[in-house]
Amino acid sequence: MEPNSLLWVGSPCGLHGPYIFYKAFRFHLEGKARILSLGDFFLVRCKAGDPICIAELQLLWEERTTKQLLSSSKLYFLPEDTPQGRNVTHGEDEVIAVSEKVIVKLEDLVKWMVADVSSWNKGLPAVPLKPTVLKELGKNGQREALHKYRESTLNSGLNFKDVLKEKAELGEDVEEKKVLVLSYPQYCRYRSIIARLRERPTSFLTDHVVLALGGIASLTNNTQILYCRDTFEHPTLVENESVCDEFGE
Repeated sequence: MEPNSLLWVGSPCGLHGPYIFYKAFRFHLEGKARILSLGDFFLVRCKAGDPICIAELQLLWEERTTKQLLSSSKLYFLPEDTPQGRNVTHGEDEVIAVSEKVIVKLEDLVKWMVADVSSWNKGLPAVPLKPTVLKELGKNGQREALHKYRESTLNSGLNFKDVLKEKAELGEDVEEKKVLVLSYPQYCRYRSIIARLRERPTSFLTDHVVLALGGIASLTNNTQILYCRDTFEHPTLVENESVCDEFGE
């Protein structure tokens, strides 16, 4: 891989035939270095003119014979951007998943990414960690400790310590909007606990409360939480020239 282009982050996490699997990659978007790891959510536009949707990064791998760098993601669309449209049964924070995962070369996935996410206003605003908790986590140079609260619901059993260390060193734009898609039960639990916490504001997002929330916490107040409980068949995604199912996992 060329310097300053697409680079794997962290050690490989698996081998299968000609495929080497990884946990994260580093890239540049509009001149800014970024890192995406398995379980991260981000905004994409599959082609010009398409609506913005949410992607969840689920697999990263390199095909050893062709040197292709590949990704598999799950896509989530707002109900109004699906063929059936929004109806009275859809919640205001609901998204609908495409039934099939999409396999895209890393270089194309980066092209799909939406750099300016300031216009995204969908989802429930997450409650940030208590300032005293953030201060405690930031002591003694333990910056990577902050990232144990990263906006990800991934629980794969993989060791992300090396990836989180690089993310912490890279720094994080606290003003940038982020998104997180939960299952419907997770979302209901989150709303229920947050509602109870509003009666006791002094306990707002301390360490033990984060555990009660299932590990869902935000370092800032710029994270939008949505939920998914249904799927749909995307009518045109298979025709997208960036999708390359010939590299199926």
